[in-house]
Amino acid sequence: MFKVTDQPISIDDVVREVVDDPYGGITTFIGVVRGNSQGKKVLYLEYEAYDEMAEKKMREIGDEVCQRWEDSKIAMIHRVGHLEIGEASIVIAVATPHRKEAFEACRYAIDRVKQTVPIWKKEVWEGGETWVGWQYEG
Repeated sequence: MFKVTDQPISIDDVVREVVDDPYGGITTFIGVVRGNSQGKKVLYLEYEAYDEMAEKKMREIGDEVCQRWEDSKIAMIHRVGHLEIGEASIVIAVATPHRKEAFEACRYAIDRVKQTVPIWKKEVWEGGETWVGWQYEG
């Protein structure tokens, strides 16, 4: 499962995609909208994506993970549209036979998402807003 959606993300659905017999370690990364960014009170976020390309890049990241961590399984969903404080913007689940590899692979996946997936966010705060491209550190 690699998709972009404008609907709230079900964490359970993403995890269910990777649950399987040989996997003893499942890690998740859940990115949520925080209420403060760079010392400013955030009111909400708006995400936009080139959906088709974003999903293609997410699948490529999944392929990278499965090549680097053999016998692994990965799923990820990124949300677009208007998101309130506390809502999940991205959920990644990775399953491997052991926990160490699951943690490493999940960290790798979110770092690659931020580097390569064409998704932009607009932070709206009290008194202003700014767009941030996908190639940022956050």
